[in-house]
Amino acid sequence: MAGKNVLDVNDVNWEDTVLKSDKPVLVDFTATWCGPCKKLAPIVEKLADDLAGQVTVGKCDIGDSPGVAAKYAVKNVPTLMVFKNGEKVAHHAGMANREKLVQLLGL
Repeated sequence: MAGKNVLDVNDVNWEDTVLKSDKPVLVDFTATWCGPCKKLAPIVEKLADDLAGQVTVGKCDIGDSPGVAAKYAVKNVPTLMVFKNGEKVAHHAGMANREKLVQLLGL
């Protein structure tokens, strides 16, 4: 489960939650079986708490949302993407620290 400021995004709510957001959106593509994803989760959740109101943070399980994963060619997890005004503007595959997440968001 995602933290209190991390939204669960999926094939059903992707467009409304990510593409139509009026704030930058950081999406953490993850999987339940992924060890590095579990290590990344608390970093993403802390950033979501710290930047609540400024950015939207979502977590997308690639097993539960194969359509979104395929559309954005997510081949490895964790993969992080930033969307602004409905467009993907940044992408990072693999583990990342807080500084990298802030850099991806352009903050």
